[in-house]
Amino acid sequence: MDLQESGQMYLETILILSRKTNNVRSLDVAEYMNFSKPSVSRAVGLLKNGGFITSDKDGFLYLTEIGKEVAEQIFERHNILTDYLVSIGVNREIASQDACKMEHHISQETFEAIKKQINKN
Repeated sequence: MDLQESGQMYLETILILSRKTNNVRSLDVAEYMNFSKPSVSRAVGLLKNGGFITSDKDGFLYLTEIGKEVAEQIFERHNILTDYLVSIGVNREIASQDACKMEHHISQETFEAIKKQINKN
């Protein structure tokens, strides 16, 4: 799957918000990410065209099966990488910020090694 980093971040945000409430709108995504409404609207259109999300007549956003799969993968990477960085002494807030950057670029092999190490502790 070749989805740009920004698309992955939108999917992850929709996942996070949908765990809090089933009624996720573009405005909620814009507020959460601190992005403009036009930017989010454009991204939502691209994600719909790519088959990653759908929306209903009221404008609520839903992850498709593939969209949820990608979002959960990115969310897992974020959490594992944050935990790893904290375990080596990085402040949790900084660890979370760094994990957000790393989660989109780290190889699967390296991620699996870090995950294995975290699960040992």
